[in-house]
Amino acid sequence: MTRRLTFLFAVAGGAAVANLYWAQPLLDFIARDLHASATSAGWLVTATQVGYAAGILLIVPLGDVVNRRRLIPAMMACAAVALVGCALAPSFGVLLIAITALGLTTVAGQLLTPLAGDLADDGQRGQVVGIVVSGILTGILVSRTLSGLIADAAGWRTVFAVAAAADVAFAIMLYRVIPPLAPKARLPYPALIASVAAVIRRERALRWTMALGATGFGVFTMFWTALTFLLSAPPFSYPVSVIGLFGLAGLAGALAAQRSGRLHDRGWSLPATGAAWALALVAFVVAAVAGRTVAGILIAIVLLDIAIQSANILNQSRLFTISGEARSRLNTAYIAGNFIGGAIGSAAASVLWSAGGWTAVSITAIALSCLALAVWAVGRRGPLAVASDRTRADR
Repeated sequence: MTRRLTFLFAVAGGAAVANLYWAQPLLDFIARDLHASATSAGWLVTATQVGYAAGILLIVPLGDVVNRRRLIPAMMACAAVALVGCALAPSFGVLLIAITALGLTTVAGQLLTPLAGDLADDGQRGQVVGIVVSGILTGILVSRTLSGLIADAAGWRTVFAVAAAADVAFAIMLYRVIPPLAPKARLPYPALIASVAAVIRRERALRWTMALGATGFGVFTMFWTALTFLLSAPPFSYPVSVIGLFGLAGLAGALAAQRSGRLHDRGWSLPATGAAWALALVAFVVAAVAGRTVAGILIAIVLLDIAIQSANILNQSRLFTISGEARSRLNTAYIAGNFIGGAIGSAAASVLWSAGGWTAVSITAIALSCLALAVWAVGRRGPLAVASDRTRADR
């Protein structure tokens, strides 16, 4: 796993997962253009997350049984087709269908992550996975900024058209550089999908980590979805280009979180995970207290992105030590759980915003952060310690 290949995996993964978030800062823009309500527009994010969770469950396990040199570029090409559908959608209903298909096919990033784990040495796996996952998470944040800028200059449909062209370019590059690898298992497709559930039942460490991951991604998506509503409403009333720029604050957090993979390689994965959740709790307290000021929002964004992205990198690095033969299926279970949590979070953001605005969102996020800390505190002395013990054995 050379530096050049690691960098390409990170950038391509970021470009792939960015497809899930192009619409997020454009909700107001799209709602006005297609004559939909703000609540209905929020369902675009939810539909994308649900489609993505289905894609993770139904497609990513194939990474353990098929040639990934073909599978990964093929999925990026399929995502490009769905993006074109989004760009040409004549109505809100058609856009909802197209964006669900986009979520279903946007799984290349989650195929690249276990592939990076397979190609990396044991002593550097956390660092390599950290770089690739950080690239994926950076793509989430940069997509919001680019989305707002492109939409403000050329309309929201252009955002999806540009993304389609980028996916085609990365599909070609990845096909040229991914080394051919023999399948790690030979299973018929129904048995392959069933084996994901078997892995979940067998591995307690996976179940506990899935609970932490789903909660983390749920509060993360809830925060960012509600933030779009907050910044587009008085007293801010920002245009989409300005709302997108707030993603740059999260980018600083993503870059800082990249080093968390090295903490895993040094055997500090579990303490660092607890620290990350404590930081998330602080971020939501700041959001609740100072969320009506730009400075308060920016501080909350940086703290939250450092926290959630660090926890995510640590979670995935631990999971890849459980089984070298089933990394794609482990990743399937973990990421599917994350994006089910994300779908619930985005839907909850719309409901909470209608019920109590930013205050309701912040209080809910604080409560969920406390719950995650309790899960971590109980699990670190039992099931969560299993994967950490295996990491130390590898070292």
